[in-house]
Amino acid sequence: MNSRERVFAAFAHEEPDRVPRWCGASPEFLTKALRALELSDEESFQARIGDDFRRVSARYAGPEFALSPAATSRSVFGVERHGLGCGQPMGHPLAEATIAEIHDYRWPEPQWIDVSQVRGDALVWDRKYAILGGDWAPFWHDAIDLLGMENLFFKMADDPGLVDALFGHIVDYYAAVNRRIFEEAADAIDVFFIGNDFGGQTGPLLGPRLFERFLLPHLRRLIELGHDYGMKVQLHCCGGFEPLIPAMIAAGLDGLHAVQPCCGGMDLARLKANYGRQILFNGAIDSRRILIEGDPGIVRHATREALRVMAPGGGYVAGASHDYLLEETPVENVVAMFDAIEEFGAYPIGQS
Repeated sequence: MNSRERVFAAFAHEEPDRVPRWCGASPEFLTKALRALELSDEESFQARIGDDFRRVSARYAGPEFALSPAATSRSVFGVERHGLGCGQPMGHPLAEATIAEIHDYRWPEPQWIDVSQVRGDALVWDRKYAILGGDWAPFWHDAIDLLGMENLFFKMADDPGLVDALFGHIVDYYAAVNRRIFEEAADAIDVFFIGNDFGGQTGPLLGPRLFERFLLPHLRRLIELGHDYGMKVQLHCCGGFEPLIPAMIAAGLDGLHAVQPCCGGMDLARLKANYGRQILFNGAIDSRRILIEGDPGIVRHATREALRVMAPGGGYVAGASHDYLLEETPVENVVAMFDAIEEFGAYPIGQS
């Protein structure tokens, strides 16, 4: 079984030869890992840990915008940001906008994204790996950046039509960008991978009623777009969002990443029992308490336990509970996690 076949078996809730492996690494962690392991490039690192996925992306080719002196980046929606990585928004340009002003806002053009190389990049892997593709489409985060989080919640109560207009324009853009990507390369992409963090440390950031009213229609729109092109759809979602999972399943979502067991409501045994036959879980090995704060022995034990709970019956991809391995994560702990997946991840689980 190659990696691609293994991943598709997991999505079908079948037991492949072994549990598929996933690794998302920040550039800072990757640089550190290559140095520590004396490896030459990202591909050699992925081969060392047995990652079953590869990822391809379109490129921004739109207009360049001058940044204000304090800004370190700017989103396609015109929000300037400051700080490490993507940073934090320096302002909320639509905080005081009317519906008419939202309609008249300078929304980005899908043609700003160059999709011409995506298919070729994917085919380099000769269909041996599961290929992730599509635009990340973080429409929830973009709405927060444009309005401000508290303001967005107030508007849901006071001016729901304005919120609908805002999400409509944002998701119109992401749907058009992804349609362009898929028209170019859908036959070479296996998993449409999108990301929106609907959970916090103790539970969801908004309850099922508001989620289903304002966010689920747009999430369903993206899910259906991926399915129209024959792809599985996987959502990255941080935090404790268990009350929202039934609605995600009903909307047709195929996989959830990265499953943070340290957050409220995200007990692994409960998730597996309640939803394990309906949706694939990806992650579940605690990035903070285990991978960052633990040692290789602790990591090995926790990884084996996660496999024991999550792997039976398929529907599981093993990896860290965060989309990125952060720079402060010890390399030896990451190696210990993937070595433990290798050691204990063969089916039937528990026989090794």
